[in-house]
Amino acid sequence: MTTPTFQAFGLAEPIQRALASQGFTAPTPIQAAAIPLALEGKDVLGIAQTGTGKTAAFVLPALQAVAKYRAEQGHSPLKPRLAKSALCLILAPTRELASQIHEAVIELGKPLKVSTALVVGGAKAYPQIKAMMPGVDILVATPGRLEDHLQSRHIRLDATRMAVLDEADQMMDLGFMPAIRRLLALLPKSRQTMLLSATMPKEIRQLAEQFLTSPVEVSVAPQSKPIESIRQELILVNPGDKPTTLVELLGDPLIEQAIVFTRTKHGADRVQKLIRDAGHFTMALHGNKTQGQRDRALDAFRNGRVKVLVATDIAARGIDVDTITHVFNYDLPNIPEAYVHRIGRTGRAGRDGVAVSLCEPSEQKLARQIERLTGCNLLPEHLRQSRPPRSPGNGYKGRPGARPQGKPRQGRPHHDARSPR
Repeated sequence: MTTPTFQAFGLAEPIQRALASQGFTAPTPIQAAAIPLALEGKDVLGIAQTGTGKTAAFVLPALQAVAKYRAEQGHSPLKPRLAKSALCLILAPTRELASQIHEAVIELGKPLKVSTALVVGGAKAYPQIKAMMPGVDILVATPGRLEDHLQSRHIRLDATRMAVLDEADQMMDLGFMPAIRRLLALLPKSRQTMLLSATMPKEIRQLAEQFLTSPVEVSVAPQSKPIESIRQELILVNPGDKPTTLVELLGDPLIEQAIVFTRTKHGADRVQKLIRDAGHFTMALHGNKTQGQRDRALDAFRNGRVKVLVATDIAARGIDVDTITHVFNYDLPNIPEAYVHRIGRTGRAGRDGVAVSLCEPSEQKLARQIERLTGCNLLPEHLRQSRPPRSPGNGYKGRPGARPQGKPRQGRPHHDARSPR
């Protein structure tokens, strides 16, 4: 079977020049599956693991839509567009991910002289309003800030020809689903829509059925399966033992860069202090940080000045750093789909990765939910097959039934789940 190439897609010459200058030659599976369909004008429902190249899978069709529109209208890159409008709209759940997509649009759209704007919360509104005044080719936005500008009539969507929803499941988890429905209802019915995600909960599929027209579904891997290049481990710890266990794990000389995930913002700050006191240069990234603080932390991490980044699920979206060798789940996520996104920060660009989860007795239920979603065995056999006893006599700190039979081993993984069962 012949390996597809970007040249075979028939992209506009300026886009092909951008791909060549960036060193892109062969498309990834999600790109090879989604781009030809999108270029045919079809609605696409794409399911792919984190780190498989989803961004280019929708940025390239968006750029092609710009080139096609200019050819139809006889527009030069400098000719004014419809004021306050955008030909293509790309929605992302977080500022960081939106910024990453915006950078990709700028880099790949440079020879096309594409005009673009970034509309996100946590930044001054006026520069965004000013950027949108003449209209742009591609608008990258987060739902909340976009709605603010729509309500104040600084942006209009009635001329948008293409809409993209990236990380749709995360937008659902963050409570953006009502806003997404309102935004999609404002778009022309004749638009083209792409919806991409690493997981596909039923709510997202219902959204696709309502707002996509005869979508073609492309899936390059089983839903919610972490990529096989990531070695997954779970360590059972007693309550209160997580700090010392984490510090010991971070002493591994094989760690180039790592992300430590916590469940809460305050937890991220506490863990960041713990790691710093242990002698590691670290920074925290979460929603309570200002945009400037978040940008500085991400820049320091991307440039290798910071070895360990402590983050919450929301803030970590959009981190695309190939040198992340390890991901540590200091707290297991309440939503099992978030586990897939977390560990997908490692094992990128063809490299192997390691994902280690610390699990207290009270988190074993969360571990079982992750096992059901991913098909990977994380817990030891006796905890997978049966629920822990619930007699009051074996609880930790007044929590009946929380302690499993036997004493957990400290600092060693109970299971290597590189391959799904």
